[in-house]
Amino acid sequence: MASRSSSSSWTAQENKKFEKALAKYDKDTPDRWENVAKAVGGKSAEEVKQHYEVLIRDVRAIESGRYPYPNYSSNGSSD
Repeated sequence: MASRSSSSSWTAQENKKFEKALAKYDKDTPDRWENVAKAVGGKSAEEVKQHYEVLIRDVRAIESGRYPYPNYSSNGSSD
C-alpha cells in the first residue's frame, strides 16, 4: 500500500502540511488543489491531487478489510 504519488516522493513534513491544507481547503473551495499545492510548497496542483487520490484509495482499502488494523498496545509501552 503506497501513499506516495508516482511522480514524486513526499517527506513527513510535506505530508503534515498536506493534511492541514486538506482540512483548510475542503472540496467546495475554489482552486482547491492550487491552494493545497501552495500550502505544501514544492508540489504542483496535479501532484497534490494525485497524492489525495492515492490517499483515498488507501483508506478505502483499509476500511474494506483488505489490510488489518495495526494491533497497538493500549498501555503505550514498546514491548
